[in-house]
Amino acid sequence: RTRPVRGYFPQSKRQEAVCFVLMTLGTSFWSLLLLSLTSLLVDFSFSFTLETSIRAPHYYQSRTTALAMSTTASDNAFINNVLFVECGFGNDSHGQSATKAAVRACRNAIEFNSIPSIAKLVPGGYTGLKISVILGVPDEYVSGLDVSEVEKVFPYGKVEFKLQSGGLVAPSGIAIESLGDSNDDMVIVCAAVTVGY
Repeated sequence: RTRPVRGYFPQSKRQEAVCFVLMTLGTSFWSLLLLSLTSLLVDFSFSFTLETSIRAPHYYQSRTTALAMSTTASDNAFINNVLFVECGFGNDSHGQSATKAAVRACRNAIEFNSIPSIAKLVPGGYTGLKISVILGVPDEYVSGLDVSEVEKVFPYGKVEFKLQSGGLVAPSGIAIESLGDSNDDMVIVCAAVTVGY
């Protein structure tokens, strides 16, 4: 004859109440811990300058027409106070346009945000805002990237672009000549958009 498994299942109303209280306390503990860690990370990101080592990127400072090359992002302290970093990706399924994919990646990174307090947060308001954009572009398509078109995604602020090898080339499964395809490659670009001053 088999016996019922008791395990952690409450056998009475009192045990059920105790289990509920313990589960609620456990959930509250983890929620408070997560909230505390999030608060610490936000404070940390406001007070710490982003310094990332990047393998041989190209730097483009738009709206100043300056162009430079460097081996690390910290060589060029474009943004001293980072407010936030947003990430996105974009794809051009037909036409193999790195520009179209990069425009979509940048839009994907910023399209769900509204920052109404820029005038209070950034000295000089919108004119003092700085945007640093890292684009991961497939090597075979980087030469076709038009950074001036990608810059139009950002309505205000001084924009800097850093290009590095990245993204993805994947088959779309079909080449459609009328859509500008020279092959069946889909060009995928990744974007990391840092906003600060």
